[in-house]
Amino acid sequence: MPSATLPNKKEVITAYRREDKDTGSPEVQIALLTERIKHLTEHLRTARHDNASRRGLLSMVGQRRRLLAYLHRRSPERYQEVIGRLGLRR
Repeated sequence: MPSATLPNKKEVITAYRREDKDTGSPEVQIALLTERIKHLTEHLRTARHDNASRRGLLSMVGQRRRLLAYLHRRSPERYQEVIGRLGLRR
């Protein structure tokens, strides 16, 4: 599913952006990937044999993991804030 088809993409961007025109910061990218991952996970609960979507899901999880590692290296404070807000790393 392309990220542009997320129903609440603009709300996610406004909630996680760092300044007015920010759409590409790691926080925003991680939040958008998390929303797409949640949506795709729900889809795969019903469509168990959709292996193409499963592959895309694994790709998104890996991308989010790399972004989180980058953010953790660059700014541990921002990393802690993002994982706390998104409820990751239980």
